[in-house]
Amino acid sequence: MTALLEVEDLRVAYGKIEAVKGISFTVEAGQVVTLIGTNGAGKTTTLRTLSGLLKPSGGRITFDGKPLSDIPAHKIVALGLAHSPEGRHIFPRLTIAENLQLGAFLRSDKAGIEKDVQRAYELFPILGERRKQAAGTLSGGEQQMLAMGRALMSQPKLLMLDEPSMGLSPIMMQKIMATIVELKAQGTTILLVEQNAQAALSLADHAHVMEVGEIKLSGSGQDLLHDENVRKTYLGED
Repeated sequence: MTALLEVEDLRVAYGKIEAVKGISFTVEAGQVVTLIGTNGAGKTTTLRTLSGLLKPSGGRITFDGKPLSDIPAHKIVALGLAHSPEGRHIFPRLTIAENLQLGAFLRSDKAGIEKDVQRAYELFPILGERRKQAAGTLSGGEQQMLAMGRALMSQPKLLMLDEPSMGLSPIMMQKIMATIVELKAQGTTILLVEQNAQAALSLADHAHVMEVGEIKLSGSGQDLLHDENVRKTYLGED
């Protein structure tokens, strides 16, 4: 069976600095796959390259059987690869409802768009309650919900989430992680970059540990969750 996403020997450089040094991994349809690692490991660079925001200096990216290397970012979204970026990047002066509508900018099926807006409100009830409120007035956790909801509006085959729990309270982080579990149960394929390694590994089917641009360790989420070196290095356990 062909994977939904195949990354082969991917290399990404900022000038003479190679940030991603020949990594390879796959994501099967219906899986949650996570990349964990310290700051500077190359995780965000990897996602930005997959979504077309950065150009690789080497390697191959294949999504749903199509090579992505020379395809612009908006056409990658049209193929079904959506990116909820680190830092959320919502439009603060627009309302919640308007932000969600922007997530569907490539679609013309009004009935389907409205159905997906309602789905976002079901996933995140607080957004529905405040749909006419300016997005910039939301809390960090609520903005993260909006960023995820907006990404889902493109009806992605694969949803990439970059640091969805960053800067959130423990309670809000639990809500975000619970939503990821719910999305997985609904059949959404997810590639997750997450600073909270324990939470990420607990819900991932497969996981990769990145260090300075390389994948150093791979396995099931549960296997890495119980790996002694991972527990010491990333879970803060002695």
